[in-house]
Amino acid sequence: MLLDTHCAASSDVSSDEAVASFQSLFPAPEGGAIASGLLVEGRQGVMAMASLGSGSKGNGTLIRTREALVLVDCGFTLKDTEARLARLGVHPSQLDAVLVTHEHGDHLSGVGPLARRHKIPVHLTVGTWLAGRAKKLGILPTRHLITPQLEFAIKDLEILPVTVPHDAREPVQFVFSRRGETTARRLGVLTDLGHVSEHVLQCFSDCDALVLEFNHDPQMLAKGPYPPSLKRRVGGRFGHLANAQACAALPYLGLARLQRLVASHLSEHNNHPSLAREALAPWLEGDDSRLIIAAQDSGFGWQAIA
Repeated sequence: MLLDTHCAASSDVSSDEAVASFQSLFPAPEGGAIASGLLVEGRQGVMAMASLGSGSKGNGTLIRTREALVLVDCGFTLKDTEARLARLGVHPSQLDAVLVTHEHGDHLSGVGPLARRHKIPVHLTVGTWLAGRAKKLGILPTRHLITPQLEFAIKDLEILPVTVPHDAREPVQFVFSRRGETTARRLGVLTDLGHVSEHVLQCFSDCDALVLEFNHDPQMLAKGPYPPSLKRRVGGRFGHLANAQACAALPYLGLARLQRLVASHLSEHNNHPSLAREALAPWLEGDDSRLIIAAQDSGFGWQAIA
């Protein structure tokens, strides 16, 4: 089935508050080693996520478990990336890997400089690597080529790269999982796709947390400043999801287990947080406590999955 229907905002916090938030989620053991635990309302959690920023000017999402810390994409300058990580209480040396979804600049431009400066391994598909070299990805200290639909692991974090319909060489998005004491938890990062395919529905169903693209409102896109060719690309089957397309996928992806739903990759020119909230309202049944709107400048702070 193809779903082609076209149909809590982040708050500014100081660096000290962000570090305190990070430390409360991941209390460092004695000796100052990288934090190994997650606390959610006093209980041991399984995973957590945070965003450096989300939108056409740059993207980056952090995924954390007891043992692993990875960054999905990096579309910011090195200086900006380091500052955004610091705001979330993270030093680049703590990163186990950078995972790259595809070669577009708002996801790739900062990967090479960050990886080289801090000796961070990079995981990406062959197609993204080949296309990225032409976009000045540069020499990487450690490069791991991944295969779509073939799961791999980084420490205790299991990662499934999923092929998505987007106008890139070999784009993927990711499903993360970690087995807790009683049950497995699944966290999906699903942006940059022009329609929701049956394959995507199968791979991203029944997540406990989901970062989902709400890129544009069709009317704003039609009336906006983009040239016709770019409007066709954004609204096409290999472009980006409209608000209503994302909402239409939710019943098939599953709402029952969702502890957190992040509306992500909102267009600065062709969408507004209020429109994403309005589109989502019928599906949230008056309770938006699970909803987060990812911001371009501030992303969102640490969110734990119990």
